[in-house]
Amino acid sequence: MKGSYIIVIFLPINKIIEIGALGELSFPSGFYYYIGSAMGNTSTSLEYRLKRHVSESENKKIHWHIDYLLKDQECYIERIYIIPSQQRLECFLVGEILEASDSSITNFGSSDCECKSHLLYFEEYRSFM
Repeated sequence: MKGSYIIVIFLPINKIIEIGALGELSFPSGFYYYIGSAMGNTSTSLEYRLKRHVSESENKKIHWHIDYLLKDQECYIERIYIIPSQQRLECFLVGEILEASDSSITNFGSSDCECKSHLLYFEEYRSFM
């Protein structure tokens, strides 16, 4: 399956977390909505990508910005929205949700596009579906 996804992550405390090349970033407590996509087949499919993100394996290779956040022991996945599609919708979804967010983490997850960020911050949980 191909498509996009939104991973809702809850961080119960304020925390500074090292995010690869972005360095140490300050994360206030609250909800973080990470928006991504997987447009390939087999190992690059939507199912595989999401299984990888939810895996807590000690052997998981840290590859994306989101990997650094998800490996933090204080962070946990609250919900995952799956949007099956033949089109890459992550930038569209970011644009639609960004205005409703309280802020975003600049350059997080958006090194391959023109978006400001693919990680949006909300003080309180919000449902968009």
